[in-house]
Amino acid sequence: MLRWLGWLSVAASILAAAVLRAQPVAPPHATLVIVVDGLRPDYVTPDVMPRLARLGGRGTVFTAHHSVFPTVTRVNAASLVTGTYPEAHGLLGNTIYIPAVNAARGLDTGVRENLEAVGRAEHRLLTTPSLGEILASAAKTLFAVGSGSSGAVFLLDHTVAAGAIVHQEFTRPESLRARVRETLGPVPPHALPNAALNRRAVDAYLSIGLEARHPDLTLMWISDPDTTAHARGIGSAVTREALSLVDAEIGRIEDTLQAKGLLDRTNVIVTSDHGFSTHGGGFRLQAAIEPFVHTLDDGSPDIVVAEGAVNLRVRDAARVAAIVAALQKNPMVGAIFTRGSGNGAAGAVPGTLSFDVARWNHPRAGDILVSSNWTRDVNDAGVAGKTTDPGVAGHGSSSPYDIHNTLIAAGPDFSEHAISDVPTGTVDLAPTILRLMRLPLPSTMTGRVLEEGLRGGPAPSSVRVDHLTETVKTADGGYELTVHVSAAAGQRYLDYTEVLRRRN
Repeated sequence: MLRWLGWLSVAASILAAAVLRAQPVAPPHATLVIVVDGLRPDYVTPDVMPRLARLGGRGTVFTAHHSVFPTVTRVNAASLVTGTYPEAHGLLGNTIYIPAVNAARGLDTGVRENLEAVGRAEHRLLTTPSLGEILASAAKTLFAVGSGSSGAVFLLDHTVAAGAIVHQEFTRPESLRARVRETLGPVPPHALPNAALNRRAVDAYLSIGLEARHPDLTLMWISDPDTTAHARGIGSAVTREALSLVDAEIGRIEDTLQAKGLLDRTNVIVTSDHGFSTHGGGFRLQAAIEPFVHTLDDGSPDIVVAEGAVNLRVRDAARVAAIVAALQKNPMVGAIFTRGSGNGAAGAVPGTLSFDVARWNHPRAGDILVSSNWTRDVNDAGVAGKTTDPGVAGHGSSSPYDIHNTLIAAGPDFSEHAISDVPTGTVDLAPTILRLMRLPLPSTMTGRVLEEGLRGGPAPSSVRVDHLTETVKTADGGYELTVHVSAAAGQRYLDYTEVLRRRN
């Protein structure tokens, strides 16, 4: 009798396992990533952005999120879709130097046509696979929309391998153009705040993405508050208005998803590409290195400045050292990076950090990478963070106010009512998105899956976080540069740099 009971038990277990295997597996949930350009974490308050604050309240707020340095839009757009740093994807700045396209000047990556020119000249724009390419190979779809520059939105799916792009200046594929025109109407003018174009991008998602294309992944780029804050400053009335208008659009997205019965089946990730600082100086790298520039026989300069990068058209270690020495004496200059010396974080030139610290060491990299200097001073509106850059306000430096950006996520796959202090970065979004879509991570990705923010993942408090520093200095000690780094879950994140100058 006992033998029969044993066989019955085994048979029942086999049958139960077979039934479980036969049960259909629910498909992955859709994912929407909203990049709010230039959104500092301290902008997200219940009085200014109540809908985004509420979204964070029902999901997970990542309080130690990091932009990729240089802290500019197109670098981070490329890192978002590749899960890698500039060392791998090769999009090194908002302005880049590609001699095969133009040997005498840098290229503005905000212009889609310039990016296409790089792709033609070098046979590949990004030198590592992007989400669009990965999803296309898995028969998944991506829908990219945005109101930012044509270059930023183009980078979201530059091969258009997995779906479509809708932007105020172009549509891909061309076959979608008529539907976009019919559905969205005439393109509104750019304005401060940029509310009409931001609303158009949201309309494209709600009326074309959801209704016609049903994408597995949507990447949306909203141009404010960046557009408005550049011109009007951080904390100004018009910038606060821009934030409120963006918040209303996020609320409209949630309300529409709720009305369609899709909110509980959609992961909504809201992030930014960088932080923001008040500008309080007049530092211009081009002017600072002008004494070292010579004119070639064709009348073009032998040194090309592309944003914060100095590119010598004929490499000369002595000239690089001389330029660095001059920059180190300039109080408006912050961190300086050069090629590695093979000695920890130090660059080849004394008193500089290695490109490897910034993960910027790509074959397209120039000879010197420079950040403006920064302070914790507050502006007239009481907002902390100033740099020596010219203009009203902006980003790009290795200041903590530019590096520290926003990440909030809510949906069926994210933990509820959670706050995570574990360091995260822009490079972690693509691996996490692939995990949400149940797709394997390619070996090219250097970011990590944000397990501590997912349901069933480890508690953030269980993840060990280390804070590290390393200091380099000139031989005379007159310029001392310290880098601060956070380490967690096998990854390192550049927190900020700081410079101390001493009189000799």
